[in-house]
Amino acid sequence: MFWGIDLGGTKIEGVVLAGRNADSVLARHRIDTEGNKGYTHVLERIRDLVDHLSGITGCFPEAIGIGTPGTLDPATGLLKNSNTLCLNGRPLDQDLEALLGVKVSMANDANCFALAEYHLGVVPRSFPEAKIVFGVIMGTGVGGGIVIHGQILGGHHGIGGEWGHMFLDDSGGPCYCGRQGCVETIISGTALQKYYTQLTGQVRKLQDILSDPDDETAVEVRQRLIFYFGKALGQIINVLDPDLIILGGGLGQIDFLYTDGREAVARNIFNPVLTTPIVKPLLGDSAGVFGAAMLLP
Repeated sequence: MFWGIDLGGTKIEGVVLAGRNADSVLARHRIDTEGNKGYTHVLERIRDLVDHLSGITGCFPEAIGIGTPGTLDPATGLLKNSNTLCLNGRPLDQDLEALLGVKVSMANDANCFALAEYHLGVVPRSFPEAKIVFGVIMGTGVGGGIVIHGQILGGHHGIGGEWGHMFLDDSGGPCYCGRQGCVETIISGTALQKYYTQLTGQVRKLQDILSDPDDETAVEVRQRLIFYFGKALGQIINVLDPDLIILGGGLGQIDFLYTDGREAVARNIFNPVLTTPIVKPLLGDSAGVFGAAMLLP
């Protein structure tokens, strides 16, 4: 069996799969993270979730895959870059192994998304020939993961695929990472809503902004997304040249990114024509927890 846990800022979800198949779910459960109560409490919540899944399945795992916000630093073994702040600077995998008494495999949640779609989602269903896949998360923030021949490319610093913190344009302003003009400060859902509010003084849902053809400022926000989406994703293709790009997160459901957005990407690659498929995921919100389970051999 394959045990996976998706550790989020507000929710922790666990799944037990009978095999490498999205239809083989034996048990699935979700609980609140309660990160405001501290690091030790989050560990205990994960233990509670494992105990609950064990009660459903009648067995205890030999190993667990865990998708996390942030990533383990290969040099120190400590978690970094997590928006659940109490996890940063901690040896999360080692502490969980000690608490649960099982082997823990851990990866960034965007990497888990890409891994799930590679093994269980859109790749085996529609693009079985794809060997290099770039999985995109575009929502509140911007993240990404690289899977090559079924394996995550974590990189020397453990930040492989983190295109959300490439420099894109100074107009994005300061980023929480300490730099200026990151991709995340321009084409994340949060950044686009903020840009509209700065121009109009009004607060609107992003879906309403991007679908309003009569509001000149809303049209400007849409064009801003298309323009910078093309610049940012074009550079990924120039460097990685993947066989397939999968757009996840809330913005990945926006249809014009697959038409106007694709045309913008084509204008920014070092090739006369763009033939790389850019597609929607198949697994939806299951991708993170399924991908965590796929971390296991």
